[in-house]
Amino acid sequence: MKDWKCTSCGYIFDVKVENPEFGIDPPYNFEDLPEDWVCPVCGASKSEFKVYKK
Repeated sequence: MKDWKCTSCGYIFDVKVENPEFGIDPPYNFEDLPEDWVCPVCGASKSEFKVYKK
């Protein structure tokens, strides 16, 4: 699974970190998040995220 980075603020969505608000256990498949999901830091849309290569 790939991590994703917000191109607006640089927030890294780590697919392995637990996020209880999603209602599912990690690892997460970013593509499966709802289309109306937004960056928890800046509010950018899901489409503003790109695959993050460490």
